[in-house]
Amino acid sequence: MKHVMETYKRLKIAPTSGKGSWLFDDEGNRYLDFIAGIATNALGHGHPALVGAIKEQAETLIHCSNLYEVPIQEEVAALLTEATDFDEVFFCNSGAEANEAAIKLARKHAAESFGPEKHEVLTFDKSFHGRTYGGLSATAQPALQEAFGPMLPGFAYAPFGDLEAARTQIGPQTAAVLVEPIQGEGGINVAPEGFLEGLQELCDAHGALLIFDEVQTGMGRTGHLYAYGGMGVVPDVLTSAKGLGGGVPVGALLAKKECAALGPGNHGSTFGGNPLAMAAVRAVLGVVNDPRFLEEVRFKGNILKNALEVLAARVPGAEVRGEGLLIGLDLGPELAPGVFQKCLDDGLLVNLVGGRTIRLAPPLTVTRTEVRHALNTFRGAVDAGVSVQPEFAVA
Repeated sequence: MKHVMETYKRLKIAPTSGKGSWLFDDEGNRYLDFIAGIATNALGHGHPALVGAIKEQAETLIHCSNLYEVPIQEEVAALLTEATDFDEVFFCNSGAEANEAAIKLARKHAAESFGPEKHEVLTFDKSFHGRTYGGLSATAQPALQEAFGPMLPGFAYAPFGDLEAARTQIGPQTAAVLVEPIQGEGGINVAPEGFLEGLQELCDAHGALLIFDEVQTGMGRTGHLYAYGGMGVVPDVLTSAKGLGGGVPVGALLAKKECAALGPGNHGSTFGGNPLAMAAVRAVLGVVNDPRFLEEVRFKGNILKNALEVLAARVPGAEVRGEGLLIGLDLGPELAPGVFQKCLDDGLLVNLVGGRTIRLAPPLTVTRTEVRHALNTFRGAVDAGVSVQPEFAVA
């Protein structure tokens, strides 16, 4: 791909079609897709409800300016608010854009309620909130910020999961706390017990907004429509993207009415909420927002997690983290790269995070048979990797 800017370290495969949980190339190879476009292809590939909705909408109206009323946009916003604890929605094109909107909303809300001095946003190490300058400044990973400085002012950082450290950072200057309930790019790190509840209490005490970045954990990924639904904490603001459109680019900012500070002229998006994207979201919601479907996601997630925990017990220092169908197996930097490559060679697509953690995020529609097939392939890859590591003993 000599004419495409090399901003990705691409693997040597080239899928050209997909069906369900499988991807195919023009050479007859097939791959079991256990990363789903990085938790994006929520309904897998070629799902008839999504394909049909896109075809039908494309024949009537693909794009319409937000200078006009867009009826399907209001319909989808109503579906989202009725299914969650939020009142208003802003549509955009990606998770990074949703986080940008959340930062702006939080600062405007703080400025109007308390004054311009209250503008700081607290985030956490190993986080990932996007590659725009606002999102990158919020992302507490120096390696990703290197050579792009200076970062934007007004951000503070604390260790993820360390409530006492967060307590020292939050004060009258804090407009918002932005946190992933489960960190995706940081290695599938689940917020420890009491951490999110403590952040909510701190935000309430200091008049700050609690913002959940659910770009990766949303749309059924953890077995709840949004992860907060299984955590006992309701944020003031939530950002969503990835699985929201099942592969069609779309993002959303969801906010409680009392926090929805953005008004005409404050923010916008040319393509945000256009009819084609809204048709995709409506179709995905129609499948995912079903208690039986979400229960099945939790069931398959438990199968996957329990089997991986048995496997991890055979590898010294290995750890399984995650919820639902967002699971990470930390194998360490010595073993994980080889396991990742062996999976690829054997036709199982997973993702290597931070050089040490294998991330699994299959389509939510993955079958139980496909889960077992992936586990068999994965076990073989781990066993092959362990066998060439003399310090590891295979039980």
